[in-house]
Amino acid sequence: MRAMSQTLAEKLPANAAQHYEVAPADLPLACPMPEMVLWNSHPRVYLPIEETGRAKCPYCGAEYTLRR
Repeated sequence: MRAMSQTLAEKLPANAAQHYEVAPADLPLACPMPEMVLWNSHPRVYLPIEETGRAKCPYCGAEYTLRR
């Protein structure tokens, strides 16, 4: 599991993992996230995670969990 808000300068390959943990500072949540390298990824899609604390990308299947 990868915490996304650790360092925004860090570039991650898009869709490199199947599960990501995100912080409230990462909202609104979009897949791929801004710090991911996008050259081989899908179009950006915004995911509703605020209500349930979980979301799944319809393009790549990546699952996101909101850290409270």
